[in-house]
Amino acid sequence: MPTSHLELNPAPRAHRLVRASGLESHEWSRVDAELDRDGVAVLPQLLTPAECSDLAALYDNSGPGMFRSTVVMARHGFGRGEYKYFDYPLPGLVSELRTGLYGRLVGTANRWNALLGLEPAYPPSHAEYLERCHAAGQARATPLLLSYGSGDYNCLHQDLYGALVFPLQVVILLSAPGVAFDGGELVLTEQRPRMQSRPLVVPLRQGDAAVFAVSHRPVQGSRGFHRVNMRHGVSRIHSGTRRTLGLIFHDAA
Repeated sequence: MPTSHLELNPAPRAHRLVRASGLESHEWSRVDAELDRDGVAVLPQLLTPAECSDLAALYDNSGPGMFRSTVVMARHGFGRGEYKYFDYPLPGLVSELRTGLYGRLVGTANRWNALLGLEPAYPPSHAEYLERCHAAGQARATPLLLSYGSGDYNCLHQDLYGALVFPLQVVILLSAPGVAFDGGELVLTEQRPRMQSRPLVVPLRQGDAAVFAVSHRPVQGSRGFHRVNMRHGVSRIHSGTRRTLGLIFHDAA
């Protein structure tokens, strides 16, 4: 049977970058515990400085057809700054990271669903999950590069692109804080029932990845587990340029 370019095949050589760092070096039991506690966990130094530079450079120096759209955030009330959605086929490093991280996070996603009494149902491989997305009419790639300059920021939001939603996503800081830019912290809020929202500020270094809940997560209460809503954004950039890679595991309608 012919293979589709939407499956996780290697991208054309012109789109390939250096290899992704090994995911096996990270303490996934710690990641799982922190996701349960806070809805966010950090993977230190997931990418090398060279990998970060190669990815960040694509924003200005990509070949034709690499991105499917550019969003100027101020035009939509999203904040200030820009981001570009990759098109299929994804660059090699982006595809490798998306596939590998899905495989590490799918157990947490299914466990969260079970705690909330939702249908389990995230298959073990990302290729299988994408087949479900595409069958449901969600076939547009969602990995993206984000670029912020001085004074830019990203309003609190949730990355929902259709009926099918994988409950975790990843953002990787490609620029070096204190060198390439100042300010621009990753910020999350947790909207708790009958309580005021809880803020979380997540400090990242170049190459660090933050894994966090897309829209909600389970929290234990006196009557069992309940759902709390989460949003994320980026605080104002004081100076310089901040670039990040966003990895969302469901595709867009």
